[in-house]
Amino acid sequence: MADGVERIADRIARTDRPFTGVSPDDLTPGISGIDLDRPLEDTAAALDELEDVYLRDAVYFHHPRYLAHLNCPVVIPALLGEAVLTAVNSSLDTWDQSAGGTLIERRLIDWTAGRIGFGTSADGIFTSGGSQSNFQALLLAREEALAKAALGASRDVMDRLRIFVSEAGHFSVRKSAKMLGLSPDAVVTVETDARKRMRPQALAWELEQCRWAGFIPMAIVATAGTTDFGSIDPLPAIARLCADSGAWFHVDAAYGCGLLVSRSRRALLNGIERADSVTVDFHKSFFQPVSSSALVVRERATLSHATYHADYLNPARMVEQRIPNQVDKSIQTTRRFDALKLWMTLRIMGPDAVGDLFDEVIDRAAQAWVLLTVDPRFEVVTRSQLSTLVFRYLPPEGATRDLADGANLYAREALASSGAALVAGTKVGDRHYLKFTLLNPETTVDDIAHVLDLIADHAAEYVERRRRTS
Repeated sequence: MADGVERIADRIARTDRPFTGVSPDDLTPGISGIDLDRPLEDTAAALDELEDVYLRDAVYFHHPRYLAHLNCPVVIPALLGEAVLTAVNSSLDTWDQSAGGTLIERRLIDWTAGRIGFGTSADGIFTSGGSQSNFQALLLAREEALAKAALGASRDVMDRLRIFVSEAGHFSVRKSAKMLGLSPDAVVTVETDARKRMRPQALAWELEQCRWAGFIPMAIVATAGTTDFGSIDPLPAIARLCADSGAWFHVDAAYGCGLLVSRSRRALLNGIERADSVTVDFHKSFFQPVSSSALVVRERATLSHATYHADYLNPARMVEQRIPNQVDKSIQTTRRFDALKLWMTLRIMGPDAVGDLFDEVIDRAAQAWVLLTVDPRFEVVTRSQLSTLVFRYLPPEGATRDLADGANLYAREALASSGAALVAGTKVGDRHYLKFTLLNPETTVDDIAHVLDLIADHAAEYVERRRRTS
């Protein structure tokens, strides 16, 4: 164990780029050719092999030029918590498998609910990530909608349920609707404004259309930090429309939950306290290792929709005995003690320090936005409320301007192949764009400027090559 820790510490300390650029074809033979029925002679040999098949070519999120997805470097107290929880190996489904772990998780849910602004009737559960949290929230919303309508889950009724989410919302909403057995038309996409925030007027119109068509507004999903644009939907206005329509109000704050501990930007989440449920991903903006997420609900009674009693595990009599079994409100049965990572972080660093780190990456994104807006080589879609930026390289005016899509696709691939930096890609309308996702406080403006130069060089190379061959 000590040897392994020393090796990974050394590897991280000397990593000089986020990726080696290795391709699947290059890496696959070395792994598929390993005979798993023939163990190596000792731990040192296994660690040597691990260097070749994993550590050498891993993608290192802690590197300041990793600017791609919503992956963060992890704070050291969380890493300590990860080591402890893995060694003890508690399972957080029942009290008799976790004891203090159960109470620590419950205390953290209460703390998070307090930060959201919920009252004492709130509750929640740790999950594997935002997609699972969103799925469980919509499961609760479906059951609540059916209960309010005093209708059974017939095919006709299920086909009438509708979920409203902005066109910039997370794909897990549509995926959840499919897994919940809803109609293929169940998810209604709501128009966004120029800053990619849901337009309340458009939502009101869609709700009215829903009513006239005889459909049931099951849930409205507001996003507090869209994956591409870092936009935060107008939560107070959406809350009012939820109250008027009777729809469940879910806030997907998987990304923006870091604002809960921000000392300067907490007001961006005003209105979240009116939600029925909230998704938080501590493994994004709280700098925790994967996985560490939670679903928090305003009324604990709604979690009973996920309750099932098994005689061998959590028989119903345990409820009367007030034995706190977390499986009573979880989709999962066996669950890691992922809450310990956040517990150690709060007990060693405190919430203000975590909030300061998140504020720092938001500040860095604002500086990057300035760089992009004054650089004629690029265009940027909108200024983010959080720490993402969607932009693209623009070839010079004239015949080569039509090569923009190909140039940006090529630049991203060439940059990844070089291993010098990693950026993400997305589409806006039918055009290809690049994306910075800043979640590393150690990323500097110089790092960002350098990556922009690399992107421009690769894109210009593509345009020049195409110009010569046309």
